[in-house]
Amino acid sequence: MLAENKLLRIGTRGSQLARAQTGQMIAWLRRLGHDVEEVIISTRGDIRQDVPIARIGDDGVFVRELERSLLEGEIDAAVHSLKDLPTATTPGLDLTCIPEREVPFDVIISREGAGLRQLAPGAVIGTASIRRRVQVQAIRPDLEIMPIRGNVDSRLGRLEDGSLDAVILAAAGLSRLGHGDRATEVLQPPDFWPAVAQGALVIQIRSDDDRMREILKPLDHQPTHLAAVAERALLATLAGGCLAPIGSWGRFEADGSLHLGGRVLATTGKSVASVTAMASATVATALEAETLGHQVASELLRQGAGPMLERMRNGIPE
Repeated sequence: MLAENKLLRIGTRGSQLARAQTGQMIAWLRRLGHDVEEVIISTRGDIRQDVPIARIGDDGVFVRELERSLLEGEIDAAVHSLKDLPTATTPGLDLTCIPEREVPFDVIISREGAGLRQLAPGAVIGTASIRRRVQVQAIRPDLEIMPIRGNVDSRLGRLEDGSLDAVILAAAGLSRLGHGDRATEVLQPPDFWPAVAQGALVIQIRSDDDRMREILKPLDHQPTHLAAVAERALLATLAGGCLAPIGSWGRFEADGSLHLGGRVLATTGKSVASVTAMASATVATALEAETLGHQVASELLRQGAGPMLERMRNGIPE
């Protein structure tokens, strides 16, 4: 148990975006009167920038080293992009705090200021995400898609040097780095679905650390938390990792109900197949949010999402 006046050590990946996100959490904690230190930890996903994420390993490539440091007591909490976390929880750790979500959608940034549908035939668009790639193919099968990784600035630099005509990035990350005004077009449902929990951060702690749990309570945003739980339950039911071509978006409507939608995609030769399902319910607890996620996932499975995901797993060489 931490002493009352002990420095809080908050772990983060070393990328510019991860540090910006963690810096926001640290600033909030300091405003609450806590003494906080940033601890930078390298992950496999950060070190291996030369290959697509799916070739590095499982869907925890950005989190495992942070979790190890947390379990071993080197840090007191870890800040993650929630979309990077596997749905299977790590024994001994809790996802205790989910602050208010930023815009959950993807955006396109193009060199000539054109939206996705307005790009010239054969234009080259950069993204390393299978989910983004397949959705682009569904809308513009004529475009050339180039896998790219690296930080936001390096991806934007590919536009400036002329090697790409456009890139697709998460709106939240772009905004957190002060580049929100660079977005050419916001890509959103029903045509373009975000990743599960995209735009949301999460603070992870040790399960037995009751003091950190109390410290973080003021930062938790219940509507975001419940929406994220529903989206992650959908993903878990589909047995899809964060690298799978699955999109989802949960949000509370004006009547107080949680509306959840999901989409599963697959390539079939040169074309793209997809199934979409939506439902809403009055949700006040995590268990109710999970139930809604399972309900939408079950409908996607009924429509054939299982075989579609299996074909994608076996047929995409990324």
